[in-house]
Amino acid sequence: MKQAMIIVNPSSGKEKAVEHVRNVEDTLRDKGYDVTIKETAKELDAARFCTTACEEGYDLVVSIGGDGTLHETINGLMDQDHRPKLGVVPLGTVNDFARALQIPLNPEQAIRTLTSSSVKTVDLSRLNDQLFANIVAAGSLAESLSSVSSDDKSKLGAFAYLKEGIKELIGNAAHPLVIRYDEQTWEGESPLFLAALTNSVGGFEKLAPDAAVDDGLLHCFIFKNLNILNTVTASLSLLFGSLKDHKDVVYFTAKHVSVSSAESVSTNVDGEAGPSLPIELRILPRHIEVIVPEEV
Repeated sequence: MKQAMIIVNPSSGKEKAVEHVRNVEDTLRDKGYDVTIKETAKELDAARFCTTACEEGYDLVVSIGGDGTLHETINGLMDQDHRPKLGVVPLGTVNDFARALQIPLNPEQAIRTLTSSSVKTVDLSRLNDQLFANIVAAGSLAESLSSVSSDDKSKLGAFAYLKEGIKELIGNAAHPLVIRYDEQTWEGESPLFLAALTNSVGGFEKLAPDAAVDDGLLHCFIFKNLNILNTVTASLSLLFGSLKDHKDVVYFTAKHVSVSSAESVSTNVDGEAGPSLPIELRILPRHIEVIVPEEV
């Protein structure tokens, strides 16, 4: 019999995650799976559970929770010879990974998607000693994004990040960055560096409209020092999908990127606080299989 593991964060979705578990379990049993349910109680539980699923040869792992739970689950796949297929029931505020793969944001619809026979093979990237599925930010702004309150995220959604971002960029807190990518180097002052794997970042699906989940590329943005006017125009460019053409933004794609600084600089990885610089990013093309709706 096929084996499936459900990894659920019971505090996700305004603590409604556990209500969906039975529905997921019934759906998978109807598809012929023997189902194991694992609830997270502390940091890194999801990663440990997923690693166990890899080592024990499970066919499917389903993540029920927000982007943080999904990030941990995906990290459980790191360096594993066997990687189960991934199912996603998004219960977070932003759910960038689900958006990029057109997985329904409505939990009931997402659960029905688990019966789909359509699978998408998608890229991941390695950052130092962890994996990420969506976005890395480095700079003063990265620390601000990590501190966006749950209340703001619940009330404002993606605009909570935009509000915090504009406030920080206007503060003009730039750092000296050295960014090496493929065979090139950029050096200068910047308040923010972004590396995206998908087109959806912070709930905005037009930050990197050219990014595909399986194109084998990191889509990178370097923000130069911005004054108030330029910050507003850059924000509008983000909303309209033309950020890469903004005069104060350097855009490039790469398979391998390193970022360092002479100062202490924070990062944000898939919406969670990450390691301080230096960081090294390396694309892992078509690394995992994700269940997606039939039409994707």
